[in-house]
Amino acid sequence: MGKIDYNNRRFRTISNSDNGETSSETVFLYQQEGNILTANYTGGKILRGHLIGLVDTQGHIDMRYHQVNTKGELMTGICRSIPEMLQNGKIRLHETWQWTSGNRSEGESVLEEL
Repeated sequence: MGKIDYNNRRFRTISNSDNGETSSETVFLYQQEGNILTANYTGGKILRGHLIGLVDTQGHIDMRYHQVNTKGELMTGICRSIPEMLQNGKIRLHETWQWTSGNRSEGESVLEEL
């Protein structure tokens, strides 16, 4: 797999652990400059979210995120994403994450490019 450029790509959650807050209603807009990745996201239980991460040469993302949910809570976490290139040329991201706020539980999610 060649170097992945995430700039201006949009993703939607297609699966998530029960303790996660993103859903199929959550849309992420990724921006990338060099190896620095940022994103804004909203939808479902998320009123507003942001993430920042570093992309390695294989397209893996090491990120930190923070979001305000519909309960008015500020939630934070860490996430590691591993990309999969689909036959249609889109990207699927396999994520493992952990809350750094609240109960500090862990989970897994999958996002697909729109």
